[in-house]
Amino acid sequence: MKVKVILSGFILLLLLFSSLYKPDDGNSNWQVYGGDNESTRYSSLSQINKNNVQNLKIAWKFSAGEIDTSNRTQIQCNPLIIDGILFGATPEKKIFALNAETGKRIWIFNPFDQITSQNRSESWGGIIRGLSYWKDKDDERILVSTGSYFFALNAKDGKPIKTFGDNGKIDLHDDLDKNVEGAFIVCNTPGVVYKNLIIIGTRVSEEADAAPGHIRAYNILTGKREWIFHTIPHPGEAGFNTWEDSLSYQKIGGANSWAGMSLDEKRGIVYVPTGSASFDFYGGNRKGSNLFSNCIIALNAATGKRIWHYQTIHHDIWDKDLPANPNLVTITKDGKKIDCVAQITKTGFVFLLNRDNGEPIYPINEVPVPSSDIIGESTWKTQPIPTFPKPFTRQTFNEEDLNDLISPEEKNILKQRLKSYKTGNMFNPPSKQGTVIFPGYDGGAEWGGAAFDPTTELLYVNSNEMPWVLTLVDVDSKKTEHENMFTAGKRLYNNTCATCHGMDRKGDAQHIFPSLVNLKSKYKKEQVSEIIRKGRRMMPSFNQVSEVDRNAILTYIMELDDKMKGKEYSPSSVINAPILPYNSTGYHRFITKDGYPAIKPPWGTLNAINLKTGEIEWKIPFGEIEKLKNKGIPTTGTENYGGPVVTAGGLLFIAATKDEKFRVFDKDNGKILFEIKLPAAGFATPSVYSVKGKQYVVIACGGGKIGTKSGDSYVAFSLP
Repeated sequence: MKVKVILSGFILLLLLFSSLYKPDDGNSNWQVYGGDNESTRYSSLSQINKNNVQNLKIAWKFSAGEIDTSNRTQIQCNPLIIDGILFGATPEKKIFALNAETGKRIWIFNPFDQITSQNRSESWGGIIRGLSYWKDKDDERILVSTGSYFFALNAKDGKPIKTFGDNGKIDLHDDLDKNVEGAFIVCNTPGVVYKNLIIIGTRVSEEADAAPGHIRAYNILTGKREWIFHTIPHPGEAGFNTWEDSLSYQKIGGANSWAGMSLDEKRGIVYVPTGSASFDFYGGNRKGSNLFSNCIIALNAATGKRIWHYQTIHHDIWDKDLPANPNLVTITKDGKKIDCVAQITKTGFVFLLNRDNGEPIYPINEVPVPSSDIIGESTWKTQPIPTFPKPFTRQTFNEEDLNDLISPEEKNILKQRLKSYKTGNMFNPPSKQGTVIFPGYDGGAEWGGAAFDPTTELLYVNSNEMPWVLTLVDVDSKKTEHENMFTAGKRLYNNTCATCHGMDRKGDAQHIFPSLVNLKSKYKKEQVSEIIRKGRRMMPSFNQVSEVDRNAILTYIMELDDKMKGKEYSPSSVINAPILPYNSTGYHRFITKDGYPAIKPPWGTLNAINLKTGEIEWKIPFGEIEKLKNKGIPTTGTENYGGPVVTAGGLLFIAATKDEKFRVFDKDNGKILFEIKLPAAGFATPSVYSVKGKQYVVIACGGGKIGTKSGDSYVAFSLP
């Protein structure tokens, strides 16, 4: 009897102790971009939950010391956390390791110290959205692209692994089965690790001179290319006959995977989303459905062999790239569990496909769409429209949708503008009169991606609802006899630069693409020449433009003296790209005089989609504008960039909004539970992790987009 009493007391003490002390409940690491190979952006950590999230405090802040008030910089990095060490990137694309408990720096790697060759473009344009991690016993490596170079670093000290490639790096221009010397090629989003392979996609130019976006796998130990999948098929390969011109594989670029990939390690399948073929807005030189652009492609991760594909846009002329890596999910349908690929899109659709064979879970209909009136264009007659899940964004913009927060006089002006454009169908082709692109170039969904909760089968996605206007113009691409440098520069500028900076060189209204007017008052000719050659921030490198052609462009955009203007243009070479008959006037948001979207709110939303039913579980406006809030106007939502993370604690963590706030929502109903102003906008996806049993959430605060100030910090939150 006495033994039983003692034993019972001991059991009670154990139970009491276990109730007071909760050990780390899994997923202490954030070891992969997006949280895991399946890109679920889900954490099973629950220490921070609905009952205590209001007590969140800043645990630490790390500043890279790289704020440049004269230029827009950004951080969009979803950092990795492995065994108490955080790995991330700075605005200037340096790689660092921090103590994830304190934020103190352990090491920093400057890739510029490793580049000595001047024979190739150094392509420093672009950003770093994440890194990859690999381990074999004591050998731990961080794999990351900086500009046009891909590095393997020792995770313990940040030094390049000399046995990988060329002293620790490979040049992304190599191994593409095509000479792309000097072309713009970077790898913004990290690849996926499968055994001893790193599988990568790239960001390339979106102009006619683009490099191809082939998918490549490299040996992590040696840097040797192990396989390649041609996204623009070569002769004899599947999909080759979807391009009418049999030489398309030699002429056309793009069809690249810039948004990241997902991996089913058990099946040995990597799921690759791709974007449009280049040029984005005219396809007269690439007639056909254009496989494997705008596709979800399932590849054998070991060999690169295609298993299946599904094309979400045929012959894309709207820049409707697949914007994020797909979520690999398991859903319940008709009482059965099905492993699926859930691909969010700029158009507001979710393509839900069987993971094994690519068959749609819900019917997808091929629906007739308008044809183009542009001479030479050959639009595809139908586009795939999913029946379920329901769209998470509005998909048409008509007169009744005009912004109702403005004066009747301004609304009438917007009405007349809207009447002058093609609108009302998101597949209206680009036109000379102007076509409303809605959902816009940046979605719908964007690169931040969606989060999936396996316990509820809800998919969470933030969305933009900003209309844009696309206008095509004729391009005088022929060189006239005895051209001078100024007139040649104008012609070359219209072919090469006008898509971003505008035919009038004024950029866009929100200064996303800066004005080049009066450029010579800000920069010297040599400085601008170097920016064109190497790229800068989000601007790609144009190293493929010859020095003579570059000087001609500089003569035009910098309005150089009469002596230079009158100098005869005698190029030793020409821009190495097809000359197309049309170009766009640039990327222009359709906005009010105060810079608000021309459409009525909400301008940004946060959505919970039930993948079991295909219905929207809840939807809320996401983000607020202080000026409008002070006038008593309900929350309008804002443009947003970056993604959510969902946890077992019942929470959804996200920054992303233009108002520079970090928010936590109740994942069940969208109710806001916590918010705080960040040092700069968090245009990135948070990472969730724990160290010594304590849970943290960290966000990169880089700003620098849509008119927000730039920042250079990472901020981590935890409970006191």
